[in-house]
Amino acid sequence: MKHQILKYIILGFIATSAVSCNDYLNILPKGQKMPVTYADFEPLLRDEYTVHHTRTTQSTILLNDRFVSSANLNYYRLWDANYFWRENSDRIELNNADEDTYYQSYASISTCNLIIANGDKMTESSEQQRKELVATAKVIRALNYYILANYYAATYDAATSASLKSVPLILSADVGAPHTQVSIEELYQFMISEIANSLPDLPTTGLTVLHPGQGAAHALLARIYLQMGNYPLALQQAEKALSINDKLFNWLNYHEQNKSRIESPLDYTLKETPVDHSYVENYYFRHGNDASSYRTTEYALRVDRASGFEDGDAKFLSRWKLRTVGPDTYYTSTMTGYHNLQGLTTVEVYLIKAEALARSGKVDEALTALNAVRKTRILADKYADLQTSDAAQAIKWIQRTKQNELIFSIMPFADIRRLNKEDTYKRTFNKTEVGANYQLSPTSHLWIMPIPQGALDNPGNGNIEQNVSK
Repeated sequence: MKHQILKYIILGFIATSAVSCNDYLNILPKGQKMPVTYADFEPLLRDEYTVHHTRTTQSTILLNDRFVSSANLNYYRLWDANYFWRENSDRIELNNADEDTYYQSYASISTCNLIIANGDKMTESSEQQRKELVATAKVIRALNYYILANYYAATYDAATSASLKSVPLILSADVGAPHTQVSIEELYQFMISEIANSLPDLPTTGLTVLHPGQGAAHALLARIYLQMGNYPLALQQAEKALSINDKLFNWLNYHEQNKSRIESPLDYTLKETPVDHSYVENYYFRHGNDASSYRTTEYALRVDRASGFEDGDAKFLSRWKLRTVGPDTYYTSTMTGYHNLQGLTTVEVYLIKAEALARSGKVDEALTALNAVRKTRILADKYADLQTSDAAQAIKWIQRTKQNELIFSIMPFADIRRLNKEDTYKRTFNKTEVGANYQLSPTSHLWIMPIPQGALDNPGNGNIEQNVSK
């Protein structure tokens, strides 16, 4: 327990110094003392910086979803390697300091492990409170492992996942606890079991938006099953999540209310984002930006990436505006605040449902789910129902919307890796920069991010193998 106490003291310092100032969550982290009571443990799950914050910088850069200045590309060598799809660059060497997705995820996992390990020891609480807190921590832990698995290991494939390594499965908060780098198959089965076992102890909705409830658990299971190609179970879990929350934010109304500012070409005034802790689409809120504070603007978009949004997309028009600064032209963010980039939302579940239906041949129903989303996004004078009897075309439309809706999260990267296994959907990326042509093939090793060298050099009480050649 003494190592856990040390961990708690460290967490107490982080929580006190880096906690969000958002009064909506009423965060009151404890000080430096041994956790004993429920009131000691529960605030640990409100620490937004340590528990609910995951950057996936390199996947966003690889996809060229964000505009990156030449100054940053010159300074951050790993960014340059991914941004320009440099097959010959040794990203393992470059990843020794520039990227923290690995460490941020395991910091969150460690907090969850501490709570799970001490669930039956908490005092001054009911059995229901203890079980609920442990179940909540298990869902958060599973989400962290989903991000790690889809960042640092090959995508799930039933033919190879039992033989390929994923990431270390760490189930203890103790310093020096043994761990094993499990297979991709083992990690996916762990996540499924973890969430399924948690469901009976979860409330329908969580204590706060930082506490995933049953809706979030079903949404995460739907995401995992879709990644595995188990479409019947993905559909089943999506339906269960939507039965708890099926709300969609009306971006048409938002656009109309802010129309003068949005349509003024030189008005770059920052507006408070609605995609915050109180967003009606939230099942679970999680930060996902590169900023040192939570209140931030979103990334800027490349001009060619902006063209991938549908004409009349009110959500896009409300968030970005074309701007030229010196030699650079890009779409700059017009929103500031707290952005739910890495959490779980109803719009993702609608689109999981749509793809699962299309995969089973129910194309009309798939398009009904897709169009339900689009009706809250595409301006009335630009809107028309998408119609086809071709399942492949429907899935391509679903993916277009999903790539745009979940931009800057782990999901565009995870979905493209998944679809790259299929000839119908695999995609080669091409671009021209300063007169040079660049290409990213669907079989490139760049689709797996290298585990940081620091983790390989200091694996703790276990062994860690690199999952990519360079």
